Amino acid sequence: MLMDSNRIEALLKKYWSCETSLEEEKQLRDYFQTSDVPDSLKETASLFKYFEDQKNTSLPDIPIEVLIKDDASKNKTRGLFYNSMRIAAGISVLVVAGWFVHNELKPSATTTAVDTYDDPKLAFEETKRALLMISTTFGKAEEQAKKINLFNEAQQDIKKANANGAGKNKL
Repeated sequence: MLMDSNRIEALLKKYWSCETSLEEEKQLRDYFQTSDVPDSLKETASLFKYFEDQKNTSLPDIPIEVLIKDDASKNKTRGLFYNSMRIAAGISVLVVAGWFVHNELKPSATTTAVDTYDDPKLAFEETKRALLMISTTFGKAEEQAKKINLFNEAQQDIKKANANGAGKNKL
């Protein structure tokens, strides 16, 4: 059965797209069983020959009792594992629920603000000192953030330059 190469190419394209019918696949198998396959299709021919060889090989005979016994022991172990996991999940849900209920029923301690200074002037001075300390620390952090920002901007410029350079190389 000789087919023209255009017909084989079209069938192979359909085959690789998974669109062939069983009859078309049989035509391809029959074609590749012949010895006069063009050099351009030698790799595909070897693939079809491999499929045919594998179809003709058989597995060694294994008694069905061995297969059934093996599956039964796996199923028992698997069932025991799944049941244990279900029990563990149920217990963990109960423990977490108990913890939440315990925290909700516990009397909440109300916190009230207590003055630590009797003298308002002293409290004002301490507040000024704390705010001054925060301000100087914030100023130092702001300087470091500006340095990081400069670094990020330079990095973005380099990325843009690389992207523009790569685009020019593709042209």
